[in-house]
Amino acid sequence: MNPNLENKLKEELDELKTNNLLRTVDDLRFISSTKAIDNDGNEFLVFGTNNYLGLTHHPDVIKAAQETSESGTGSTGSRLTTGASFEARELENNISEFKNVESTLIFNTGYMTNLGVIYALTKENDVIFSDQLNHASIIDGTRISKAKVKVYKHKDTKDLENLILDEIESKKDSNLFIVSDGVFSMDGDIAPLPELVEIADKYNCTLIIDEAHATGVIGKTGKGTVEYYKDKTGIDLTDSVDLQIGTLSKALASEGGFVCGKQVYIDYLINKSRPFIFATALSPATIASANAALNLLKENSEEYLNNLNSNTSLMRKLLCDAGLNIVDGETPIIPIIIGPAELANKISKELEKEGIIVSAIRPPSVPKDMSRLRLTVIATHTKDEIEYTAQKIIEIWNILNKN
Repeated sequence: MNPNLENKLKEELDELKTNNLLRTVDDLRFISSTKAIDNDGNEFLVFGTNNYLGLTHHPDVIKAAQETSESGTGSTGSRLTTGASFEARELENNISEFKNVESTLIFNTGYMTNLGVIYALTKENDVIFSDQLNHASIIDGTRISKAKVKVYKHKDTKDLENLILDEIESKKDSNLFIVSDGVFSMDGDIAPLPELVEIADKYNCTLIIDEAHATGVIGKTGKGTVEYYKDKTGIDLTDSVDLQIGTLSKALASEGGFVCGKQVYIDYLINKSRPFIFATALSPATIASANAALNLLKENSEEYLNNLNSNTSLMRKLLCDAGLNIVDGETPIIPIIIGPAELANKISKELEKEGIIVSAIRPPSVPKDMSRLRLTVIATHTKDEIEYTAQKIIEIWNILNKN
């Protein structure tokens, strides 16, 4: 028993509470892709999920999970022992075809994919160049690696190049890595991929792009950041990105993560990535549901992406026209900058009273005085749901901001 530690932990928790930074878990059960109920049966519109295409409740996705469960539930072991299900291989091949790459490897979560890839590939004398606003999973992956880490200013490719030049002379026998989100999770903006590719080619860097919020979200058919820039420039950068990391838990409506790229990278990770080697594999039902969602995206990409983009444009317009401080962008991640954590919390709680769930994002997820409502729109939100939510956000903001 360690009362000293318990007292210190309590003090830290009290401090978090005082500063409006204490996090709690509020249980929800989704009854559709856009609505959920709490333990008391209260119903809410949800505008804070990453279920971008709304496929979690699609009959084909649910049916795939149910049918696969008839063969058993858990995977029973790691992929290298007894957990190598037929479904996993089928999904990996499907992702490879979709992304137009040689090979894919599934991990238990997108978070563990970043840790497993970065830790396995980087060595003590290597250097990782990481965008300032990369996701926590990338940050943690660089921290546990033995490589030197240099953080460049957000999307500032000149700063990135200067940092590379500072290191390159003393690191002639080292490997250099550039790691960036494709779509950044807090601001919803898109990485400058063509410039990153140019720098990676110029200085012989390995380029890793995290597509968690890009796959199924941007690009004409939802293939992500590479396709987004191909649509704009006509240049296909697929072969210039060494590895794409993604998740099955957002647009693909399930759980898990993946990394895809050249076969040599995937073979190496199978043999060297501890989060892959030692983790129990995902259940076949979980994998089957992701595969069903991917097939729906491939078959109906125009419909899903048109709905997602139309809903995003409508919500952005309503909020911008009302004068709210919206981070400029085109993705369905719509940050409403509030400022103080206390005010962001209060607005979120007032919205909850109106039957709307929008997450208040506070430090350390975002910088101090940059607390925000992180609103996400999905393809299955209706026009009425969007207009009602925008109206309530604007009303509550106008009342609380005057006070």
